[in-house]
Amino acid sequence: MRIGELSERTGTPRRLLRYYEEQGLIAAERLPNGYREYDELYAARVLQIRGLLDAGLPTRIIKELLPCLDHPRSGQLAEATPEMIAALELHRDRMTARINCLTRNRDAVAQYLEAVRDTSGGGSS
Repeated sequence: MRIGELSERTGTPRRLLRYYEEQGLIAAERLPNGYREYDELYAARVLQIRGLLDAGLPTRIIKELLPCLDHPRSGQLAEATPEMIAALELHRDRMTARINCLTRNRDAVAQYLEAVRDTSGGGSS
């Protein structure tokens, strides 16, 4: 697929996709006319990259993680430095805290909606 289709399928601006390519997070083949051609698997990869970026991980760490995400338990883990492991543990703990906060907020909204529906005599679920 070309960059425009990858952009549409993932909701990622073309400029950001080019940045991911510069960072070595994704790769494109070049057609004779110079256009980028991406493998279908990159749609899921881009969404995964965006999720990791949203979680606060820098591209340098994401680049190290991607082979492990593609092939869990592969031999890729041997190159992990103590600094990288510490950074990943910190990011994991931050993600866990965000998940817990989001869960509490979701539950509060659900309780509010339930209370509003009970007092208003129903409503759609």
